[in-house]
This record gives sequence, C-alpha cells and structure tokens, in this order.
Amino acid sequence: MSKILKGTMILTGATFLSKFLGMIYTVPFEQMVGPEGMELYFYAYTPYNILLSLSTLGVPMAVSKFVSKYNSLEDYQTGREMFKSGMQLMSITGVITFLILFLSAEPIAQLSLSSEDSEASFQDTAMVIRMVAFALLIIPSMSIIRGFFQGNESMAPTGVSQVVEQIARIIFLLVSVYIVLYMFEGSIPMAIGFSTFAAFIGGIASLIVLLVFWKKRKPYLDRQLEAQEYSYNLSKKDMFKELISYAGPFVLVGIATPLYQLIDQFTFKKAMTAAGLGEISGDSISAIHVLSHKLVIIPVTLGIGLSLALLPAITKSFTKQNMVQLNHQINQALQIIALLIIPAVVGLSVLAYEAYGSFYGVENVDYYGGLLRWYAPVGLLFASYTVSAAILQGINRQNFALVSLGSGLFIKLATNTWFIILFGAKGSIISTGLAVFAALFLNLWKIKSSIHFSYKAVLKRTLLIGILTTIMGGVVWVIKTGFGLVWNPMDDRLAALFILLISAGLGGVLYMWMSYQTTLLERILGGRVRVLDKFLRRR
Repeated sequence: MSKILKGTMILTGATFLSKFLGMIYTVPFEQMVGPEGMELYFYAYTPYNILLSLSTLGVPMAVSKFVSKYNSLEDYQTGREMFKSGMQLMSITGVITFLILFLSAEPIAQLSLSSEDSEASFQDTAMVIRMVAFALLIIPSMSIIRGFFQGNESMAPTGVSQVVEQIARIIFLLVSVYIVLYMFEGSIPMAIGFSTFAAFIGGIASLIVLLVFWKKRKPYLDRQLEAQEYSYNLSKKDMFKELISYAGPFVLVGIATPLYQLIDQFTFKKAMTAAGLGEISGDSISAIHVLSHKLVIIPVTLGIGLSLALLPAITKSFTKQNMVQLNHQINQALQIIALLIIPAVVGLSVLAYEAYGSFYGVENVDYYGGLLRWYAPVGLLFASYTVSAAILQGINRQNFALVSLGSGLFIKLATNTWFIILFGAKGSIISTGLAVFAALFLNLWKIKSSIHFSYKAVLKRTLLIGILTTIMGGVVWVIKTGFGLVWNPMDDRLAALFILLISAGLGGVLYMWMSYQTTLLERILGGRVRVLDKFLRRR
C-alpha cells in the first residue's frame, strides 16, 4: 500500500469517526432541543465556520505545503521557523476574529431572520453566536500544529486530535444541554448557547493531545535539524510572502461550504416567505443544513481526509518535477473518490427516507426525507471539489481557486432566491448543486491544462464504478421495497432503522464483493487487499 494511501486511510478513518460521532449525537440533541434549537444552532455555526477559516488565513494547510516543500529539499530549519512564526500569527488572528464575531452578533442575527420573527428571536440568535465565538481564541493556534505534522507526512496527530476534540465537544454539549433543560428547566436558547460553547472545550482537548504528540516527536524532528547540511536562510518577510501565496486560496477552499450555507442563511427565510412557505422555513433550513448535512457529510469526509493526506505527496512530486509519479497520484486520488463516494451517495439517496426516519424520527419524514434525497448528491460534488482544489494547490495553481469558487458563489447568489420561489426548500439544494458543479468543472479543466493531465483512466474506472453502483442501488431498492411491504418505515422509527441497516449492509457487502471480483479495488488502491483475500476468493 502506497504512503499516500496509508496517510489517506489514517486521516480518513479518524475524520470519518469524528464526523460519525458528530452525526450520532444529533439524535439525542435534536430530541432535546427540537426544530427551534436546531435552527438557532445553524445560525451560530455558519458565520463561526467562515471566521474560523479567515482566522487561520489558510495557514495550517499552507504550512503543510510549505514544510513538505522544504523537507523535500532537506531544509528542515526553514520549516521549523515557519511553524514558530505561524503560531504567533494564529494567536493574533484568533483574537481579532473572536472580537469580530462577538461584536457583530446582532447584525448577523438581523440578516438571518425575517421581519416576521420577534425581538426575542433576534436576541437569542445573537446570544448563541457570541457563545460560539470563544472557540476562535484556541482553535487557530491548535490547527497550525496539525498543519506542521501533516507537512512532515505524520497524519496520526491530526487524526487522534480530531477524534478527541469531537468526543470532548459532544460530551460537554449533551451534558450541558441536559442540565440546562431538565435540571434547571432553562430555555432552549440558553441550552443552544452552551452547545455552541462546546467548540471551545473541544479545542482545548485537541490542543492537549497535540502537545503530547509534539513532546514525543520533538527528539526525532531535532535530529533532522542537526543532520541537515544546507539551509535557504529565508528571512521572515520572504517566508511569509511565500506562505501567503499558498494560504490565500486555502482560505477559500476552507470556507466554500460555509459560504454556500451563509447565502442560504441570509436569503432562505425571506425567499420561503415570498413563496408562501414562511411557516416551515425554519424547520426546512435546519433539516437541510444541520440534520441532512450531518448525514451527507459522512461521504464528504472521505474527500476531506484524502485532500489533507494528498497535498504533501503531490507537492513533493511537483517540486521534484516527477511528472510520472504526480500523474499517478492524481489518478489514484480521483479514482478513490469515485470508488468510495459514488456508492455512498447513491445508497443514501435510495435510503433517504429510512435514514432520516431512523435518526430524526418519522414525523413529516415524507417531506424531510425528500430534502435529504435531493441533498445527498451534493455531497459527491463537495468532496470532489475539495480534492480537486487540493490538487490545484499541490501543483502550484492555487490562485485559480479564486476563479472557480467565485464562479460557484455567483451562480448560487444568482439562482438561490429564484429557485426557492419556484421549487420551495429544495430549490436551495438545486442552486447549491449547480454552483458546486460549475466550480468543480473549472478546477478539473485547470488541472488538465496545467500539467496535460489525461482523465481517460479516471473516466474508464468511473464507468465501471457506475455500473457496479447501479447494480447495488437496484438491489438495495428491491430489498427495502420488499421489507416495506411488511413493515412500513414511514410509520415506525424502528422499522426505518431495521430496513436501513439491512438494506445498507447488504448493499455495501455486494458492492465490495463486486469491486473485489472485478479487480477494481486492487487496481485503484495499488495492490491486493489482504484482508479481503482471507475471506473472498476470486474466480
């Protein structure tokens, strides 16, 4: 198994577990706070995620690329100096963005709600935004350490810290919400305020884990410094100049999803009101961007994990102008995305009603399950866009991210209100899908034109993946329809969960078996899958 794939699996596994936990906790959380609480939660986290990316200025990922580049040139001192300077910079930007979010909470609340909402709703929204702002004081500095480790092709610190951060955040969130609502009989807005403050607690836990890793790895890193024979001796000015040239587009990639969500945050309720659907606008936006997004983000996580592991290896190959290896790495990255995410997205679309009913209850599942079915394919586009942007950064074409993301956001802005008025809540999903597809297409075109990359192998494998996925999707539909004749998943949450587990489990096993028997797995992963060899025999 290649080094890039090992790094991918470590990060993807950790990120998957982190996101899976992030999905599971929404079940008791949604039961405790209801649609009103989920709506407030969305309004707080969208501007927070944007300012979190701005507070880091894309520096953690840029440091990963910077350190990888100079490590490949055997200049470890320059990477270490950049790490120290980056920590200082992140401390400053963290404080600045905390103040911005904390002080602008009321204007953001005014923009998010419609004129039909009460003054109390505005104040509650502003309060939860202020509570989540505290996380900006700690997370930027913590994330720079992750970037440094990734630049040294060490993925475990990032993976472990992500999982610990999520566990600490979820425990604090659920316990605090329970105490506020059931022990002190407090209000839902107050409970949501504590749930958003949990991001700060998670950041502290993650930082502690990273410092433990730093203490263990520092002797090895110090030996690298002692063994190096040459240093480029870049001045601080030159280091930051090069870093910022990398970092700018990373900011855009990091805030791509939150920016699309922010457009919805500022236009969705007003457009739904104009369409005569104002009474269900709050429930609809939380169903799409919180509840459905938690389910869809699982396959997207695969793309995020891959892009994080991919960047140092592609940067190294590009720096050394090893074009054969570079093309192989890009081919492998795109094919892994297709192998893992296409069947996941199709499976989630087929089982959308069962999935939504299992996690969030069967009440109004006909409506909300339909929104999830529309939203699931957007996950494939987001994951592919993330990986394509990482490839662009690896081949030093990161500035093109300005063009692709800008084009996508323009399409979202131009079509969102119009589509919502025409199609209701799912109009915002259609608008997002169209926008992200345009951005992805531009990224893929730029990769092809920059290094004369051929998509022939990717398209050939994707065609086979599509055939196998179609077979799997058909089988899953037959299974769920058959069980549905006996036990209606729309009426019973337990029935929805049973059908979901059986259908998804059998579909996943079938897809894996077909991928193994057709040699698709070993051709994409770069070698025999020994674990499956023990259980399966190829004819």
